[in-house]
Amino acid sequence: MVENKSITLKSLIAPTKYNIIDEIEKHKSSKIALKFISQNGDRKEISYEEFIARGNKLANALKKLGLKKGDRVFIMVPRMIETYIIYFACWKAGLVIIPGSELLRAQDILFRLNNGKVKAIISYFSFCEEIDKITNEATNLQYKITFSESVPGWKQMEELAENESEIFKKVETSRDDYALITYTSGTTGQPKGVVHVHGWAYAHLRIAATQWLDIHEGDIVWATAGPGWQKWVWSPFLSVLGMGATGLVYLGRFNPETYLKILDQEKVNVLCCTPTEYRLMAKVHDLSKYHLSHLQSAVSAGEALNREVIDIFQNQFNIMVRDGYGQTESTLVIGTVKGMEIRPGSMGKPIMPEFVEIVDEDGKPVKVGEKGNIALRKDFPALFVKYYEDLERTEKAFKGNYFVTGDLAYKDEDNYYWFVGRSDDMIISSGYTIGPFEVEDALMKHQFVKECAVVAHPDPIRGNVVKAFVVLKDGIEAGKHLVRELQDHVKQLTAPYKYPRLVEFVQSLPKTDSGKIRRVELRSQNS
Repeated sequence: MVENKSITLKSLIAPTKYNIIDEIEKHKSSKIALKFISQNGDRKEISYEEFIARGNKLANALKKLGLKKGDRVFIMVPRMIETYIIYFACWKAGLVIIPGSELLRAQDILFRLNNGKVKAIISYFSFCEEIDKITNEATNLQYKITFSESVPGWKQMEELAENESEIFKKVETSRDDYALITYTSGTTGQPKGVVHVHGWAYAHLRIAATQWLDIHEGDIVWATAGPGWQKWVWSPFLSVLGMGATGLVYLGRFNPETYLKILDQEKVNVLCCTPTEYRLMAKVHDLSKYHLSHLQSAVSAGEALNREVIDIFQNQFNIMVRDGYGQTESTLVIGTVKGMEIRPGSMGKPIMPEFVEIVDEDGKPVKVGEKGNIALRKDFPALFVKYYEDLERTEKAFKGNYFVTGDLAYKDEDNYYWFVGRSDDMIISSGYTIGPFEVEDALMKHQFVKECAVVAHPDPIRGNVVKAFVVLKDGIEAGKHLVRELQDHVKQLTAPYKYPRLVEFVQSLPKTDSGKIRRVELRSQNS
């Protein structure tokens, strides 16, 4: 299967009346929907029937509480059965979900609550303390719901749903109704709220789940993305449950030997994880202990995957790890699909070539071999609607007939796409997208910092790490103790994965005549 001619524009357009969970309810049966494995080996399973029944009980509870179609719900939960149930229930009740990573800090959360006009929060109990630091500043918030353990001032989800019916009449939504607002980092200013409608899911399943992930009903699928990110909605939730597969969820910390053991013992058919995870698995000393004979599809996204890793998986396990490209604003748009020739270093070919192009700064297609921006045609069915409450950013993102991604690439004569780098200053580290502004903003709050700038620094394991160039206030002495202090300071103010792993103290920062920091010059010092 090099190219699938059956994908047409018409085949990606959802019915007028449509809800994301429609695809999941098709698979209601006693087969296992989700299988959870803890670090100590404990296991939990839930069937599609039980999953949908519990989702219906919660949907009834949310409706009775007073939440109605279109209300925004901020969800901050770890990998748990309840996480999947909460997302299902909210969408079936017609609510708009705003995901929140468990790594977010109070100010990160407050921005999402106010910008997204959030009416309710559903949070795991251990995150409530951080959220409570700012909930009195959330102007639209009416309901706070937690679960697992009780928290003063929060309603208990188990009690709300306990006596509700296992039958719930779905709130009618259209393909154009808002379903999801995912906040993603920008190079300047606060994160952008990416708006997706219900119809996005219909197109996503027919592109990413079938063409790239290659999921079939009954497959055991392990997609390692965590809740709070668009990629979790993409793969562990929608692509798995929408295809009637069984989702494997591991609740422990990443360990390459443990991952390989689980892949082998659980007879995983489809694997989707980050390049960093693949790189570390490939470095395991004795790979001959693992067979992975059931693994039929292995994919990677987020950053380029190097040739060595691809070769090791091919030679050791007879499985081709296939690269792919997409953004929070879309679905997978470029990829190496099953059966296609792999060209190491290339992200593959556009899944639907008529919708993907490389364009110049004016939004006009460039020639073969010429560098430009990866761009998607405006009418691509799995493209976001807009950046929420941000007309300026939305308009800036479109050039001519295209949404311009901000990623630079070129294509060869066979239409393989080759990633070059970011056209802006975004940092992608271990699959996380990090905006320099957020890290710089945290650093500038430290009493000893006069100026700072943050850039990507190449790293063999993570692809890139965050590096901070810091100008200290007069009279402050630099040293290793201050590096650690600044790193801990950032971890306290924003999501810990954003902290600068490298800190270099400098006398001044390079700037343009207008006073803007020349990050390109700082990056060149790292190459």
